[in-house]
Amino acid sequence: MGVELRYYGELAGQVREDLLEVYADVRGPLLHLANYSVEAFGERLDRSAGESGFGLVLGYEGGVVVGYACGNRVGAGDRYWGRMAEPLPEGFTDEPVLALREIGVRSGWRGTGVARRIHDRLLAGREEGRVLLMVNPLAGDGKVQAVYEGWGYRAVNGQAATAESPRLVVMMREC
Repeated sequence: MGVELRYYGELAGQVREDLLEVYADVRGPLLHLANYSVEAFGERLDRSAGESGFGLVLGYEGGVVVGYACGNRVGAGDRYWGRMAEPLPEGFTDEPVLALREIGVRSGWRGTGVARRIHDRLLAGREEGRVLLMVNPLAGDGKVQAVYEGWGYRAVNGQAATAESPRLVVMMREC
């Protein structure tokens, strides 16, 4: 049996619960940190789900959610752009982008291509021409950022560190 991918354009009921469950498993070692707590993720998730162009992909195998990716459209003037550490080039925010907010796969499915399939399903058919994500360059001793580079992302900016989060690398690719 393979992993079945399901796309959702809204967040409700059991879908939200399934996402929170898989998030807690994927981020388990980090849940003690305020920014990674299930509650903090739930707040960010609800905010993102209320934005235009929200999309979520859950991967299921045998009735178990094994991975996820979600994001939403970000247009000019959105507070998302204020998170950038460096000034953006003229016109960079003129066209909307997909902000990939979260992606994760349970440990038993890592290295199997499931994360890439979930990612690609989220991007399929999007109206935005570009997708941006933020990654901790220290995650997996740099391996996570290297995976994104292998998927065609390139570093374009950074996000200043906060009390809740280390400095992140902002990466972009075409959808």
